[in-house]
Amino acid sequence: MLVVAIGLAALVAVMALDITTGDFPLTVSQVVDVLLGGGARRDQFVVLELRLPRTLTGLLVGGALGLSGAIFQSIVRNPLASPDLLGITWGAGAGAVTVITFAGSLGSITGPYAEFGLPLAGLAGGLTAGLLVYALAWRKGIEGFRMVLVGIGVTAVAGNFTQYLLTVGDVTDAARAMVWITGSLNGRGWEHVVPVALALVVLIPLALVFGHVLGALQFGDETSKGLGVRVDLSRSMLILVAIVLASVATAAAGPIAFVALATPQIALRLAKTATPPLFGSVVIGGVLVVLSDLVARTIYRIELPVGVVTAVLGAPYLMYLLVRSRREARI
Repeated sequence: MLVVAIGLAALVAVMALDITTGDFPLTVSQVVDVLLGGGARRDQFVVLELRLPRTLTGLLVGGALGLSGAIFQSIVRNPLASPDLLGITWGAGAGAVTVITFAGSLGSITGPYAEFGLPLAGLAGGLTAGLLVYALAWRKGIEGFRMVLVGIGVTAVAGNFTQYLLTVGDVTDAARAMVWITGSLNGRGWEHVVPVALALVVLIPLALVFGHVLGALQFGDETSKGLGVRVDLSRSMLILVAIVLASVATAAAGPIAFVALATPQIALRLAKTATPPLFGSVVIGGVLVVLSDLVARTIYRIELPVGVVTAVLGAPYLMYLLVRSRREARI
């Protein structure tokens, strides 16, 4: 509870800084006036049309990725398990790049394809990849090591297919696709906020309902069954929730790398619990993405995709986890 409280305070501070910082600086009082229905017309446009939807999208996407990563890492019992490494985000990327490539060749990259086709294709690709991993890893139940291996294979296939599409597509479409598969919050509006918010409203309570068995699942299937846990049903429902969360988040902002990998481990170390805390991972994920987006907007004169910043922060952390896992294996 303390970690969640501190995380929420940090989230409010980071969101306030993200909304007030930019080419048109604002004060907190100006933002509050706009949110209460007042303020100048320029301030209303900057806050309500440009910055607030972008910040909320980052918050919701980060929360969804953090929760998805926490569920996967708890079930697989491996800190390296995340939608990034299990093929879900790459599957979403393959679906979106497919639409960009073929829509661009038909001259329809603007209009309905850009507004609806891209997020829907990302959602469909992520769900397909996640369900494929689940189906291939199922052998009278889900075993964590097998799921990771299958996920690596699906990641390789989806990644190579995406690279193939980038090489055969038009140069302009390929550049647009590269921005999307890097993960970006640029141009995000209320049409991106609403779907992710609705998904979280439904999926967070569902994850908490089934999440009470995560502690028992750490002891192994036989012990969990002896404790009265319906292992296969609970694990299957949690995996499905995690797949949908990652797919919805990727559909809204592209595959933002390493958030789902690092966030649960950060929350785990702060809370000092046996498994990554679910709600704590939601809050920490939101803080991480909003803070990374603030850095991406302000560190250079040109705006960077938020996925670049999270990758710079997450890659060293991934190497740390790999080294630590190797040392523990030797012990």
